[in-house]
Amino acid sequence: MSSSESDQSNDWVDMEPSEVEDLVLELKEEGNSISEIGMIIRDQYAIPNVKKITGKKIHKILEENEMEPTIPEDLRNLIKNARDLRDHLEENPNDNSCKRGLQITESKVRKLANYYKEKGRLDKDWKYRPEEADLLLSE
Repeated sequence: MSSSESDQSNDWVDMEPSEVEDLVLELKEEGNSISEIGMIIRDQYAIPNVKKITGKKIHKILEENEMEPTIPEDLRNLIKNARDLRDHLEENPNDNSCKRGLQITESKVRKLANYYKEKGRLDKDWKYRPEEADLLLSE
């Protein structure tokens, strides 16, 4: 797509890039996650793609304003899932399919954490500890 085509596709959006960035920051201050911000902007403000308007992804806007989450959203969701599986196992210790699901989920957490360490989004010494999952999710 040429630059003139991308300019034409945004003609119907009434907001300036700075207004969209301010909206992203405002929605984050209200406690919304990155994916929730994207859905709200799409559904309520009719902006299908923040990057086409601002030239930056939502995460980048938050990063520039020092509002990015300490743990990436997909990793946070996996940790929450693992915590929920552990809670279920405490009540149902013989649920073998849940035990296997927990093993698979925690493996995904470790793999994704290694990826984010390589990319610099997590500290090199960050480590997933199931007993600290509630603390990680409260940040």
